Amino acid sequence: MDRSGAKRVLITGGASGLGKAMAMTFAKHGHHVAIVDLNDERGQAALTELNAYKVDALYQRCDVRNIEDIKSAVDTVQKRWGGLDVMINNAGVAAGGPFDWISSEDWEWVMDINFFGVLRGCQAAIPLMKNQSAGHIVNIASMAGLLNPPGMSNYNVSKAAVVSLSETLACELQPHGIGVTCVCPSFFKTNLGESMRSPDQTTSAKLEKLVEGASELSADDIAAAVYEAVESSQFLVMPHDKARKAWDYKCRDLDKHLQAQLPLAQQVKDQAQRSD
Repeated sequence: MDRSGAKRVLITGGASGLGKAMAMTFAKHGHHVAIVDLNDERGQAALTELNAYKVDALYQRCDVRNIEDIKSAVDTVQKRWGGLDVMINNAGVAAGGPFDWISSEDWEWVMDINFFGVLRGCQAAIPLMKNQSAGHIVNIASMAGLLNPPGMSNYNVSKAAVVSLSETLACELQPHGIGVTCVCPSFFKTNLGESMRSPDQTTSAKLEKLVEGASELSADDIAAAVYEAVESSQFLVMPHDKARKAWDYKCRDLDKHLQAQLPLAQQVKDQAQRSD
């Protein structure tokens, strides 16, 4: 951390949605923020907003499917600020559909971004943090990676892998002075649906309905929870109360949790419509 006490923060997928909300939250608290994204227009607009907080901020184009892009972003932060305190692996996409309708290409696409994008972020940031003997990794997963609802197999697996990686790193990196936070939100209003890839016409409509109907928490609320988790070195963040109760229910009785999922499974079976 620099002498002013400001943390140096790098956020993938930071130009919109939760990524942007986290960027603004850290900037509001006086920290240096670097956002990386594929959408240059949104990135520049977010940078303008960040600059209003009078902090040092930057935007750089980055595709998390390319390890060199992520390494370049980490190098940029190191050269500009002398190190990296918080790496937030946030970039992600939406996917789903009946299991046997999902192609190998669709599986590879969602895993490449949602899991391997997080993995690459960790690979790029952790060596620097080890050299510093300090730092914090934030990986954005999902309650889908814990509850595994039917009709979302490829998305669930991509997020469950993020949870597993995060839990492993939480212990492994602690002796190096590096903290880890894994964030598992449920549905909230964001632009995740723009990235939806599914062979089922109804999957996108269902996601849009769930996102638009989500009122428990906003992206800003979740960003605030992430900020507090970094400050307090909290590992698991499950910001939605209803989803947290569902997780507690699953932990108490897995068989009953699976039985409770059957109506949704029947809905997937009855309503699925192949895309053209």
